[in-house]
Amino acid sequence: MSTRKIEAWHAAGLIDETTKARLIAYEAAHARPLALWAVFGIGALAIGLGLVSVVAANWEAIPGQLRLSVHLLLFAGLSAALVLRERQLAQISPWASEALVFILGVLGLTFFGHLGQVYQTSSPLWQPLAIWLGLMGPALLVYGRGWPVAALLMGAAIYCVWDFAAGDNAFASGRDYERSWLIAAFVTTLPALLAPFGGWMRARSERAEFWRQLEQLALTYAVAGASLACIIASFGGFDSEYDPLGSASQMVRAACGVLIGLIIVLARPSRSGKVAGLVMAGAGVTIAVALGVNDIDLLAAGLFMALWIGIAAAALALDARGVFQLAVALVAVRLIILSFELASDLLLSGFGLILSGLMILGVAWAAVRVSQTFAPQRDEQEAA
Repeated sequence: MSTRKIEAWHAAGLIDETTKARLIAYEAAHARPLALWAVFGIGALAIGLGLVSVVAANWEAIPGQLRLSVHLLLFAGLSAALVLRERQLAQISPWASEALVFILGVLGLTFFGHLGQVYQTSSPLWQPLAIWLGLMGPALLVYGRGWPVAALLMGAAIYCVWDFAAGDNAFASGRDYERSWLIAAFVTTLPALLAPFGGWMRARSERAEFWRQLEQLALTYAVAGASLACIIASFGGFDSEYDPLGSASQMVRAACGVLIGLIIVLARPSRSGKVAGLVMAGAGVTIAVALGVNDIDLLAAGLFMALWIGIAAAALALDARGVFQLAVALVAVRLIILSFELASDLLLSGFGLILSGLMILGVAWAAVRVSQTFAPQRDEQEAA
């Protein structure tokens, strides 16, 4: 905080002379020399990039087994440091502990690619990802403390299941083709199971923030899938029965969403747990309903907006200001897009452009008013 702002507060009569002096003394004692730290950071970054450049320039000249040994030794050393010193490191700085866990996870993930490069092997990407999740997933869950590790774990799980779903199904035939897509549809719902698991662990771990973020990421995955289903339905993307977006596959995902929502409520029967379960179940129901409004622009848009209006109501129940404003913004954007879809025949005329412009301004004004009137206060705690 600059002393200029403190002086402005004093001039406006918000603080007295004593408070002003105390604030200035506190800021002076806790000032961070950002410019100096920036210089140190640039120097460290230059050294790091130089080392990377030297290794990259001589990569092929370094024996593969030596590179793998160094990679493995580095991984083993960081693992030992994590096991032996993680608690002390977390007491000093939780972010330092989080960075160590994140780097360890990335080292484990890149080791499989390094191994394939040295021995010239290849396989579908979901296979090494699944192995990494099996080996490193427990460590990330045990030591993770913030969103970087939660995002790494969730991102790897999502990529793994969708890479599996897009695997050999295109080459199957007959009943094998049908069964393979149904299995793939079920597999793509597995990352959403991190929501009830994270919710159940929140009250049973000292790292409640990590489990909360993991639960929220899983809910985001489910809501994103339901939103995408509405978008696909708006241009008639659900055509066949058995394919990645076929009716049978979508019904499997819808049923799993409803079931996982029920599990969330059972795992965390608090108000926020019940709301989270309703959001998950609502996402599943939305996926099922999207099949019925396939290629009907107005109904598909209405379904999308109904989903996000429900999320806005859930955000109000939990005093989640950011989620509420996001939901209002997405409803407004979808209304704007719908205005162009409905006025597509008139857009070539000046009247159509004027009508769409007025609707956009009206929707923007309404969104701002709704957000200002109903959004929770900024200083309230988000209980989601």
